This record gives sequence, structure tokens and C-alpha cells, in this order.
Amino acid sequence: MPPPRSKRPSPRVRIFPLGDTALLAELGTKLDTALNSRAISLATALKKRRDVRQAVAGYAGVTVYFDPEQTTHDALGAAIKRLAAKRPPMAEPGRLHRIPVVYDGPDLEEVAARLKLTPQRIADLHSKPIYRAFLVGFVPGWAYLGPLPEELELPRRHVPRTQVPAGSVAIAGRQTGIYPLPTPGGWHLIGRSSVKLFFPDRDPPILFRAGDRVKFFAASR
Repeated sequence: MPPPRSKRPSPRVRIFPLGDTALLAELGTKLDTALNSRAISLATALKKRRDVRQAVAGYAGVTVYFDPEQTTHDALGAAIKRLAAKRPPMAEPGRLHRIPVVYDGPDLEEVAARLKLTPQRIADLHSKPIYRAFLVGFVPGWAYLGPLPEELELPRRHVPRTQVPAGSVAIAGRQTGIYPLPTPGGWHLIGRSSVKLFFPDRDPPILFRAGDRVKFFAASR
């Protein structure tokens, strides 16, 4: 007789209260595309519930705002655990954006020196992956993209800039991004792009959405 088939282990979900009408469902703690896909799927499922006012996916979790007249922390937390245990539907690949970058940022030489790489190698490594838009936030149109190759990992700048030009391409930790608007920022600026990311007169007003894919390529000046 063949041995019994082992059950697929249930995904671990931790529930944290966030005030009287919200909670956080944490699926994991690392920067991981599979975890992010699960978070987006869970948020989509929760938005269909009448007792949920809003569900916002993060890197590896979902912030859920609920109607306290229809549910409680405990009841909704139990429902979330049941939803998370289900195998999520096969996710559709996010839209692919090809983004030109001129690799001449003001921090490029310093980044190269700290990582003991040439500026050309920085550009080659940065433009190699297809990045995932884990979430959109910070300022309108900003997407947190990753994972960045390990060879390019650096902590944020010790002293943030008070103003970063729109279109600046930056890295920090295991992530990269493009500043859509002039704004303060503490990431390392390695290049610039002419692609516009924020359109205030459109609906939706932003280019990137969570789950999208981004491929950078080197462009001439």
C-alpha cells in the first residue's frame, strides 16, 4: 500500500490589531515575489466581503479596514486565516513596462566605489532583472521595485537629499525605484529616466500598479 500523501502545510498568517477598525494580516517578513502575490490575492478576496471597507496589500501582508458593526477583530482574523489557507488562483502576469535609463546619476561613482564595481557593471547589473512592483506609495506614482541583485545592495544614504529631481532612478537595500515627482529622498541616485509616472488628469493617475513588472534598459544620453 502506498504511503498516505502528506497534506500541504497551511500558510502561516499572523493577525495584529490596528486600532478599533483595522488589522494587519502578515503572511511573512521577507522581500519575496511569491509572498507579494499571495498578499495581492488575499487583498482582492477581502475586498469582496461586505464587512471589509478596504484591503491594502503590502510587501507580504494586507492591512484591512473593516466595519465594526458587521464583524470583530477575532471573527475577521479567523476568516482571513481560512482565506489564506486556500490555494490562490494562478496570478496573471503583471503588465511589463520597459523603462529607458541613462546611467549617469550623481551617486553612481560613489556607489561603484563602495561596491568595488565599475559604473558600467552597476548599469549592467541594474538593468538585468525583471523587477516586480511590490507596492505603490510614498508619493503618487512611486513603485517599490525588486528584488535588486545582491551585488548592488547598499543601505540608504546617511544624509537624505532635500530635493531629488523627477525621473531619478535610485537604489537602496534590495530595491530600486524612480522618483515620479521632485521630492526629498534618501536613496542612491544612479541614473535618470524620461518616462512619466504620474498623470493627475487620468484615472488611474499612475503608470505602475502593484504586481506589474519593470525591465530597465540602458539608453543613450
